[in-house]
Amino acid sequence: MEPKRRQMNVTDRIVIEMGLYANRSFNQIAKTLNRHSKTIQREVLNNRTFIPGPFMLNNNDCKYSRTCVLRNICEDGCSEFGIRCRNCISRRCYDHCYRYKPRRCSYLEHPPYVCNHCYQRRACTNNKYMYIGKQADEISRKRRSESRSHIHVRGQELRDFDEFITQQIMKGQPISHIYAEHGDELPVTMRTLYNYIDSGAMTVKNIDLRRKVGYRKRRKKRAKTVPKQSCRVGRTYEDFLRFTSEHPDLRIVQMDTVRGSKKKGPVILTMLFVDTSVMLMFLLPDGKAQTVVNLFDQLTAALGLATFHDLFPVILTDNGSEFKYANALEKMMTGESRCNLFYCDPLASWQKGELEKNHEYIRYILPKGRDFSDLNDEKIIRIMNHINSTKRMGIARKSPYELIHPEDLAMKILMKELKMDIIPPDDVHLMPTLIR
Repeated sequence: MEPKRRQMNVTDRIVIEMGLYANRSFNQIAKTLNRHSKTIQREVLNNRTFIPGPFMLNNNDCKYSRTCVLRNICEDGCSEFGIRCRNCISRRCYDHCYRYKPRRCSYLEHPPYVCNHCYQRRACTNNKYMYIGKQADEISRKRRSESRSHIHVRGQELRDFDEFITQQIMKGQPISHIYAEHGDELPVTMRTLYNYIDSGAMTVKNIDLRRKVGYRKRRKKRAKTVPKQSCRVGRTYEDFLRFTSEHPDLRIVQMDTVRGSKKKGPVILTMLFVDTSVMLMFLLPDGKAQTVVNLFDQLTAALGLATFHDLFPVILTDNGSEFKYANALEKMMTGESRCNLFYCDPLASWQKGELEKNHEYIRYILPKGRDFSDLNDEKIIRIMNHINSTKRMGIARKSPYELIHPEDLAMKILMKELKMDIIPPDDVHLMPTLIR
């Protein structure tokens, strides 16, 4: 099967322009560009530039304009003042005159349809057409852009499409999730849907799309200062990179906490598996370091030491005070090792960017400034399942749960212990109403 030909670019059009100046035929130009002669002909006719002649009398290009003596063509009584229609400044006589014939050279009625090669074009006073490569490219781009700016889905099809998209977005579902699940069924692409919303053709507006609002202006970076914490010795980000390069097969987990509106009170500890983007969420009564150690002990007892080490062999976290008991997190009270803990550089949250980005889904349901005192384990599990069931364009249009390998026994044990269940795509809900 012959490959589809690409659209003409400005380089092709400059080749056509040079060929026309050299008085080459459409066939000769077509052979140079490896295209059909009809393609070159359509290109010249569609994208040539009109240049009006130097007409002194009201821009009148009629061939009789210099000698015409007709009066009262439009029957408005101008003839009683002795004015010939060709001299009228209030009307254009050639819009009403039956004798009107534009000054058009017969050379333009047959190939090449332009005046590029005509040696008389500088002295010619007729209307002219010129083919100019760069201008032809701009004309083509503008025409293509305008053709795509209109709404092509209309009637009942548009109403059904609008109703479906509105229903899903009002559940808090990202457009990427909707297209990952229903992209083949929808009449337009995801980019076109954004254009429809911009143009006001849909019920939902840009204000309903979280990602349409701009990010805050980033603050100027301050000089990094290394905290005086003994827990960081041998556990810096450089040590993390060195360790993972030496053990490339180990699973990497990023860890952080999400706080509510109050400095004291419940916090959510999050852990994200980098390979699948599956995020775990645990509700802690406070943000103390000993509380995090207690959670690790509970997980180890529930999963078993071997399973815990298989799931969390390498953990990367930030420099929060809740993670300062590094030795207690890495080792059990009996001295057995259960994980390897490392810390990001100060003010470098991008080093665990996958988890920081995933916190955005939590804020869909638990906006900033919200108190966590009314949360419980059941609500946290519900939030976790809906977030992990959200399909994303960056992971092959799949949800994190779908990326879990069916033979990963450790993950199966974890999912059963934490009641992790996949939510049907159309039931995914990422709004605060999920836990009300």
